[in-house]
Amino acid sequence: MTDEITYAPATELAARIRKRELSAREVAQAHLDRIERVGPQVNAVVTVDPDGALAAARDADDRIARGEEPGPLHGLPIAFKDTHLTRGMRTTHGSPLFADHVPDEDELLVERIQAAGAIRIGKTNVPEFAAGSHTFNPVFGATRNPYDPTRTAGGSSGGAAAALAAGLHSLADGSDMGGSLRNPASFCNVVGLRPTPGRVPALPRGNPWDTMAVAGPLGRSVADVALLLSVMAGPDPRCPLTLETPGAAFRTPLERDLSGLRVAWTPDLGGRVPVDPEVTAVLEPQVQVFEELGCRVTEDCPDLNGAEEVFRTLRAQEFALGLGELLDAHPGALKPSLVWNIEEGRRLTGADLARATAAHARIHLAAVDFFSRYDVLLAPVSQVVPFDIDLEYPTSIAGQPQRTYLDWMRSAYFVTVLGAPALSVPAGFTPGGLPVGLQVVAAPRAELTVLRAGAAYEAATGHGLRRPVLPRG
Repeated sequence: MTDEITYAPATELAARIRKRELSAREVAQAHLDRIERVGPQVNAVVTVDPDGALAAARDADDRIARGEEPGPLHGLPIAFKDTHLTRGMRTTHGSPLFADHVPDEDELLVERIQAAGAIRIGKTNVPEFAAGSHTFNPVFGATRNPYDPTRTAGGSSGGAAAALAAGLHSLADGSDMGGSLRNPASFCNVVGLRPTPGRVPALPRGNPWDTMAVAGPLGRSVADVALLLSVMAGPDPRCPLTLETPGAAFRTPLERDLSGLRVAWTPDLGGRVPVDPEVTAVLEPQVQVFEELGCRVTEDCPDLNGAEEVFRTLRAQEFALGLGELLDAHPGALKPSLVWNIEEGRRLTGADLARATAAHARIHLAAVDFFSRYDVLLAPVSQVVPFDIDLEYPTSIAGQPQRTYLDWMRSAYFVTVLGAPALSVPAGFTPGGLPVGLQVVAAPRAELTVLRAGAAYEAATGHGLRRPVLPRG
């Protein structure tokens, strides 16, 4: 019964709790039992509050019994990403400097998710300060891939994605700058959405004008992701880039006939990135699925010239702004790749930022033109399959060297620069059983387009239904 509950879709669990077929306490207890039993195998949920979760679940049941109107996430357990502030529960950022840090406030997305009725059960593991797409840190160690514990779960939302794959919680929040939602979703056979900048407002925020970093939802199905997005999204006057569409707009049926949908497919982003042949072998047959769904598929790619400079420049600027003072106060306390990225930001000149801004504007106009001709772009999420857990990052792809901890993520971060919503949806497995994700991208603000295309593809293939085989604790 425990596993039946913990792997049930979040949409189904929410409906059963509302109908009083299941209690919130039963659901919370089932997830806590599974965390205790199999959690150590993946090291994904790194802080757990059983007493607090069960108390909140009892309160949720009492409110249902009193006839109160439940929120859309009523009774659903969630463990928040360990970079997102949670009042009264430690938020470490994966750093020894914050190992005992307990915030006295919730950040905005945590407030919204809990206000919608979700039950906080703990926190999920992250790389140090969410830097890099492999989840390891000196506080909690590495998160292991549920499909192969010798491999990475990706990052920076690696703990969130691995916990979903292992049945440790029903929904997950995450964040994405260069692929931090999409890569772990791909590596762990779950679904992750990088929304349009401004779709999910973020507070507190050091630079509210930044368009590179966004928060977004993860789940085991596209419908679950849409459900969580409906709670996370919506305007906030304190966030200058916020979009006005209310979150409830995403609580809508996703089933659509895709006949006539104009689809572009790019196996390597127009020859700009090397891709592991194992990834290509899984993804190329998936294009036929869209053709069988009635889509018109053409091999094409947006103009991404300058995307490398845009992403690297704006990312480095954000790291220098957000973490530079911490580096000065604690020299030697940050991992080398993080120090490198901060120093890259400090070396930037006004001319560097001007060039990046101009290139970003050109790419935006090219994206607008591209999505006037196509409804959806399909591409690899990641250029590699989940790699050895003892590596910080892949140093070579298809014989091409990857010199920094960022190089191997170009298939994700080039899409970041488009400012477009991008969905990672399970696309199958290598012969060795490693998951591979397909990236579904649409025009800026067109989240419903990617969700509907992803849902139709998901229903046609069922790749996301394959569960990992985890040793029982």
